[in-house]
Amino acid sequence: MQAIVLQSTGSWYKVKTQSGMRLDCRLPGRFKQEEQRFTNPIAVGDTVILKKDTLLDTYIIQEILPRKNYIIRQSPRQKNLKHIVASNIDQALLIMTIASPRTSLGFVDRFLVTTESYHIPCIIVVNKIDLLSSKEIAKLEELKKIYSNLNYPILETSTLTNQGMEQIRNLLLGKTTLLIGHSGAGKSSIVNALNPQLNLKTASVSAKWNKGTHTTTFASMYEIFENSYIIDTPGIKELFVVEMEPQELGGYFLEIKAWSRKCQYNNCLHENEPNCAVKKAYLERSISKSRYNSYLTILENIRSVDYWKR
Repeated sequence: MQAIVLQSTGSWYKVKTQSGMRLDCRLPGRFKQEEQRFTNPIAVGDTVILKKDTLLDTYIIQEILPRKNYIIRQSPRQKNLKHIVASNIDQALLIMTIASPRTSLGFVDRFLVTTESYHIPCIIVVNKIDLLSSKEIAKLEELKKIYSNLNYPILETSTLTNQGMEQIRNLLLGKTTLLIGHSGAGKSSIVNALNPQLNLKTASVSAKWNKGTHTTTFASMYEIFENSYIIDTPGIKELFVVEMEPQELGGYFLEIKAWSRKCQYNNCLHENEPNCAVKKAYLERSISKSRYNSYLTILENIRSVDYWKR
Protein backbone atom coordinates (compact mmCIF):
# COMPACT_ATOMS: atom_id res chain seq x y z
CA MET A 1 0.00 0.00 0.00
CA GLN A 2 1.46 3.37 -1.05
CA ALA A 3 1.29 6.43 1.20
CA ILE A 4 2.80 9.87 1.74
CA VAL A 5 4.47 10.83 5.03
CA LEU A 6 2.62 13.67 6.77
CA GLN A 7 4.56 13.83 10.02
CA SER A 8 7.54 12.21 11.71
CA THR A 9 7.79 12.22 15.50
CA GLY A 10 11.00 10.19 15.62
CA SER A 11 9.64 6.73 16.30
CA TRP A 12 6.21 6.83 14.64
CA TYR A 13 5.09 8.26 11.32
CA LYS A 14 1.71 9.63 10.33
CA VAL A 15 0.91 8.83 6.70
CA LYS A 16 -1.93 9.26 4.22
CA THR A 17 -2.65 6.43 1.79
CA GLN A 18 -3.71 6.86 -1.82
CA SER A 19 -7.27 6.01 -0.77
CA GLY A 20 -7.24 8.79 1.84
CA MET A 21 -6.76 6.70 5.00
CA ARG A 22 -4.60 8.24 7.71
CA LEU A 23 -2.46 5.74 9.58
CA ASP A 24 0.27 5.61 12.22
CA CYS A 25 3.16 3.37 11.26
CA ARG A 26 6.66 2.53 12.42
CA LEU A 27 10.05 2.09 10.79
CA PRO A 28 12.14 -1.11 10.91
CA GLY A 29 15.54 -0.76 12.52
CA ARG A 30 17.34 -1.67 9.31
CA PHE A 31 16.51 1.74 7.78
CA LYS A 32 18.16 3.52 10.69
CA GLN A 33 21.27 1.39 10.32
CA GLU A 34 21.48 1.94 6.55
CA GLU A 35 21.02 5.72 6.79
CA GLN A 36 23.49 6.54 9.53
CA ARG A 37 24.42 9.84 7.88
CA PHE A 38 20.96 11.21 8.66
CA THR A 39 19.05 11.86 11.85
CA ASN A 40 15.85 11.01 9.96
CA PRO A 41 15.99 8.30 7.27
CA ILE A 42 12.37 9.17 6.39
CA ALA A 43 11.17 12.74 5.95
CA VAL A 44 7.87 14.53 5.58
CA GLY A 45 6.88 14.41 1.93
CA ASP A 46 8.40 10.98 1.30
CA THR A 47 6.35 8.46 -0.64
CA VAL A 48 6.53 5.05 1.05
CA ILE A 49 5.25 1.51 0.70
CA LEU A 50 3.48 0.08 3.77
CA LYS A 51 3.14 -3.49 4.96
CA LYS A 52 0.65 -4.77 7.53
CA ASP A 53 2.16 -6.40 10.62
CA THR A 54 -0.62 -8.87 11.41
CA LEU A 55 0.93 -9.98 14.71
CA LEU A 56 1.01 -6.47 16.21
CA ASP A 57 -1.86 -5.10 14.12
CA THR A 58 0.24 -2.15 12.98
CA TYR A 59 1.71 -0.91 9.72
CA ILE A 60 5.43 -0.94 8.88
CA ILE A 61 7.23 1.22 6.33
CA GLN A 62 8.72 -1.36 3.99
CA GLU A 63 10.22 0.86 1.27
CA ILE A 64 10.97 4.51 0.51
CA LEU A 65 10.35 5.44 -3.12
CA PRO A 66 12.95 7.63 -4.88
CA ARG A 67 12.76 11.35 -4.01
CA LYS A 68 12.55 13.93 -6.78
CA ASN A 69 14.27 16.45 -4.47
CA TYR A 70 14.71 17.40 -0.82
CA ILE A 71 15.92 20.17 1.46
CA ILE A 72 18.74 19.14 3.79
CA ARG A 73 20.48 20.86 6.68
CA GLN A 74 23.05 20.14 9.36
CA SER A 75 21.44 18.46 12.35
CA PRO A 76 21.06 21.10 15.09
CA ARG A 77 21.87 18.52 17.79
CA GLN A 78 24.33 16.15 16.11
CA LYS A 79 26.73 18.29 14.08
CA ASN A 80 28.25 15.31 12.27
CA LEU A 81 24.86 14.24 10.89
CA LYS A 82 22.42 15.71 8.40
CA HIS A 83 18.69 16.27 8.70
CA ILE A 84 16.24 16.11 5.81
CA VAL A 85 13.78 18.97 6.31
CA ALA A 86 11.28 17.76 3.69
CA SER A 87 11.16 16.00 0.32
CA ASN A 88 9.28 15.98 -2.98
CA ILE A 89 8.66 19.73 -2.94
CA ASP A 90 7.26 21.80 -5.81
CA GLN A 91 8.30 25.15 -4.35
CA ALA A 92 9.46 26.87 -1.16
CA LEU A 93 8.23 29.98 0.62
CA LEU A 94 10.96 31.61 2.70
CA ILE A 95 9.04 33.48 5.40
CA MET A 96 11.23 36.33 6.67
CA THR A 97 10.78 39.49 8.69
CA ILE A 98 12.62 42.81 8.66
CA ALA A 99 11.90 43.20 12.37
CA SER A 100 10.26 41.33 15.26
CA PRO A 101 12.34 39.17 14.78
CA ARG A 102 14.95 40.21 12.21
CA THR A 103 15.93 37.75 9.50
CA SER A 104 19.53 38.23 8.35
CA LEU A 105 20.34 38.40 4.66
CA GLY A 106 22.93 35.69 5.33
CA PHE A 107 20.13 33.31 6.30
CA VAL A 108 18.20 34.25 3.17
CA ASP A 109 21.24 33.60 0.96
CA ARG A 110 22.01 30.24 2.56
CA PHE A 111 18.49 29.05 1.93
CA LEU A 112 18.49 30.32 -1.65
CA VAL A 113 21.74 28.45 -2.29
CA THR A 114 20.10 25.30 -0.94
CA THR A 115 16.98 25.63 -3.09
CA GLU A 116 19.05 26.49 -6.18
CA SER A 117 21.18 23.38 -5.68
CA TYR A 118 18.07 21.17 -5.70
CA HIS A 119 16.25 23.13 -8.45
CA ILE A 120 13.39 24.14 -6.16
CA PRO A 121 11.73 27.49 -7.00
CA CYS A 122 11.76 29.86 -4.02
CA ILE A 123 9.54 32.85 -3.25
CA ILE A 124 10.66 35.34 -0.58
CA VAL A 125 7.76 36.36 1.68
CA VAL A 126 8.40 39.44 3.82
CA ASN A 127 5.86 39.09 6.62
CA LYS A 128 4.63 41.49 9.33
CA ILE A 129 4.83 44.35 6.86
CA ASP A 130 2.38 46.35 8.97
CA LEU A 131 4.90 46.65 11.83
CA LEU A 132 7.70 48.39 9.92
CA SER A 133 9.08 51.80 10.89
CA SER A 134 10.28 54.24 8.23
CA LYS A 135 13.86 53.05 8.79
CA GLU A 136 12.80 49.41 8.38
CA ILE A 137 10.86 50.26 5.22
CA ALA A 138 14.12 51.58 3.77
CA LYS A 139 15.73 48.19 4.59
CA LEU A 140 12.85 46.47 2.84
CA GLU A 141 13.40 48.55 -0.29
CA GLU A 142 17.08 47.63 -0.31
CA LEU A 143 16.20 43.95 0.05
CA LYS A 144 13.73 44.18 -2.82
CA LYS A 145 16.34 45.85 -5.00
CA ILE A 146 18.89 43.07 -4.35
CA TYR A 147 16.64 40.05 -4.88
CA SER A 148 14.23 41.38 -7.51
CA ASN A 149 17.24 42.03 -9.74
CA LEU A 150 17.99 38.30 -9.41
CA ASN A 151 14.41 37.42 -10.43
CA TYR A 152 13.40 36.06 -7.03
CA PRO A 153 9.71 36.84 -6.47
CA ILE A 154 9.09 38.93 -3.33
CA LEU A 155 5.72 39.16 -1.58
CA GLU A 156 4.88 41.60 1.22
CA THR A 157 2.39 40.15 3.67
CA SER A 158 0.55 40.80 6.89
CA THR A 159 -1.86 38.42 8.58
CA LEU A 160 -3.36 41.34 10.53
CA THR A 161 -4.32 43.36 7.44
CA ASN A 162 -4.63 40.33 5.13
CA GLN A 163 -2.11 41.90 2.73
CA GLY A 164 -0.65 39.37 0.31
CA MET A 165 -2.80 36.46 1.50
CA GLU A 166 -4.64 36.09 -1.81
CA GLN A 167 -1.32 36.03 -3.68
CA ILE A 168 -0.02 33.25 -1.45
CA ARG A 169 -3.29 31.34 -1.83
CA ASN A 170 -2.90 31.39 -5.61
CA LEU A 171 0.72 30.23 -5.35
CA LEU A 172 -0.23 27.21 -3.25
CA LEU A 173 -2.96 25.82 -5.49
CA GLY A 174 -2.21 22.33 -6.78
CA LYS A 175 1.32 22.22 -5.34
CA THR A 176 3.32 20.93 -2.39
CA THR A 177 4.98 23.93 -0.76
CA LEU A 178 7.60 24.09 1.97
CA LEU A 179 7.31 26.95 4.48
CA ILE A 180 10.57 27.79 6.22
CA GLY A 181 11.95 30.61 8.36
CA HIS A 182 12.96 31.67 11.86
CA SER A 183 10.73 31.06 14.86
CA GLY A 184 8.35 34.00 15.16
CA ALA A 185 8.42 34.89 11.46
CA GLY A 186 4.75 33.99 11.19
CA LYS A 187 4.66 30.72 9.23
CA SER A 188 1.84 29.19 11.26
CA SER A 189 -0.07 32.49 11.35
CA ILE A 190 -0.02 32.65 7.56
CA VAL A 191 -1.33 29.08 7.34
CA ASN A 192 -4.13 29.90 9.80
CA ALA A 193 -5.04 33.04 7.82
CA LEU A 194 -5.37 30.94 4.67
CA ASN A 195 -7.22 28.06 6.30
CA PRO A 196 -8.50 28.81 9.85
CA GLN A 197 -9.74 25.22 10.24
CA LEU A 198 -6.15 24.00 10.58
CA ASN A 199 -5.76 26.17 13.70
CA LEU A 200 -1.99 25.77 14.02
CA LYS A 201 -0.44 26.83 17.30
CA THR A 202 1.15 30.31 17.34
CA ALA A 203 3.06 32.39 19.89
CA SER A 204 4.19 35.99 20.27
CA VAL A 205 7.78 37.18 19.88
CA SER A 206 9.77 37.79 23.07
CA ALA A 207 9.94 41.55 23.69
CA LYS A 208 13.21 41.15 25.60
CA TRP A 209 15.14 39.10 23.05
CA ASN A 210 13.17 39.97 19.88
CA LYS A 211 13.12 36.28 19.00
CA GLY A 212 10.31 33.86 18.36
CA THR A 213 9.56 30.75 20.37
CA HIS A 214 9.13 27.33 18.80
CA THR A 215 5.45 26.52 18.25
CA THR A 216 5.91 23.84 15.57
CA THR A 217 7.65 20.82 17.12
CA PHE A 218 7.83 18.55 14.09
CA ALA A 219 7.68 19.22 10.37
CA SER A 220 4.12 18.46 9.28
CA MET A 221 2.28 18.32 5.97
CA TYR A 222 -1.26 19.70 5.77
CA GLU A 223 -3.79 19.71 2.95
CA ILE A 224 -4.45 23.43 3.06
CA PHE A 225 -6.78 23.34 0.05
CA GLU A 226 -7.98 20.46 -2.09
CA ASN A 227 -4.93 18.82 -3.71
CA SER A 228 -2.74 21.60 -2.29
CA TYR A 229 -0.28 20.80 0.49
CA ILE A 230 1.97 22.87 2.72
CA ILE A 231 4.81 21.61 4.89
CA ASP A 232 5.12 23.69 8.05
CA THR A 233 8.55 23.36 9.67
CA PRO A 234 9.94 24.16 13.13
CA GLY A 235 11.63 27.57 13.20
CA ILE A 236 15.23 27.33 12.04
CA LYS A 237 17.78 29.42 13.91
CA GLU A 238 20.77 28.62 11.71
CA LEU A 239 21.10 27.00 8.32
CA PHE A 240 24.41 25.62 7.06
CA VAL A 241 24.93 24.60 3.46
CA VAL A 242 25.78 20.91 3.20
CA GLU A 243 26.69 18.38 0.49
CA MET A 244 28.48 20.95 -1.65
CA GLU A 245 32.04 21.41 -2.88
CA PRO A 246 33.69 24.86 -2.83
CA GLN A 247 33.86 24.94 -6.64
CA GLU A 248 30.09 24.40 -6.87
CA LEU A 249 29.03 27.28 -4.65
CA GLY A 250 29.36 30.11 -7.15
CA GLY A 251 26.98 28.33 -9.50
CA TYR A 252 24.16 28.75 -6.98
CA PHE A 253 24.63 32.53 -6.62
CA LEU A 254 22.94 33.63 -9.83
CA GLU A 255 24.88 36.87 -10.27
CA ILE A 256 28.22 35.21 -9.47
CA LYS A 257 27.42 32.44 -11.94
CA ALA A 258 26.79 35.04 -14.65
CA TRP A 259 29.93 37.11 -14.02
CA SER A 260 32.19 34.07 -13.52
CA ARG A 261 32.01 33.30 -17.25
CA LYS A 262 34.39 36.24 -17.74
CA CYS A 263 36.94 35.09 -15.13
CA GLN A 264 40.39 34.17 -16.41
CA TYR A 265 40.37 30.77 -14.69
CA ASN A 266 37.59 28.20 -14.95
CA ASN A 267 38.15 27.11 -11.33
CA CYS A 268 38.20 30.68 -9.96
CA LEU A 269 36.77 30.93 -6.43
CA HIS A 270 36.43 34.73 -6.69
CA GLU A 271 38.59 35.61 -3.74
CA ASN A 272 42.06 36.89 -4.68
CA GLU A 273 42.61 35.26 -8.08
CA PRO A 274 43.97 37.49 -10.88
CA ASN A 275 41.53 38.82 -13.50
CA CYS A 276 38.49 37.71 -11.50
CA ALA A 277 35.40 39.20 -13.16
CA VAL A 278 33.27 38.51 -10.07
CA LYS A 279 35.56 40.46 -7.75
CA LYS A 280 35.70 43.28 -10.30
CA ALA A 281 31.89 43.34 -10.52
CA TYR A 282 31.67 43.48 -6.74
CA LEU A 283 34.12 46.38 -6.51
CA GLU A 284 32.11 48.19 -9.19
CA ARG A 285 28.89 47.49 -7.19
CA SER A 286 27.36 45.27 -9.86
CA ILE A 287 27.19 42.59 -7.16
CA SER A 288 25.78 43.65 -3.79
CA LYS A 289 28.05 43.74 -0.76
CA SER A 290 25.74 41.52 1.29
CA ARG A 291 25.56 38.84 -1.40
CA TYR A 292 29.31 38.75 -1.96
CA ASN A 293 29.94 38.59 1.80
CA SER A 294 27.42 35.74 2.06
CA TYR A 295 29.28 33.89 -0.67
CA LEU A 296 32.62 34.25 1.16
CA THR A 297 31.08 33.20 4.49
CA ILE A 298 29.46 30.08 3.02
CA LEU A 299 32.66 29.24 1.16
CA GLU A 300 34.65 29.39 4.40
CA ASN A 301 32.04 27.31 6.17
CA ILE A 302 32.20 24.60 3.51
CA ARG A 303 35.98 24.50 3.73
CA SER A 304 36.19 24.42 7.51
CA VAL A 305 33.63 21.69 8.05
CA ASP A 306 34.53 19.52 5.02
CA TYR A 307 30.87 18.71 4.39
CA TRP A 308 31.51 17.73 0.80
CA LYS A 309 33.68 14.80 1.94
CA ARG A 310 30.96 13.22 4.05
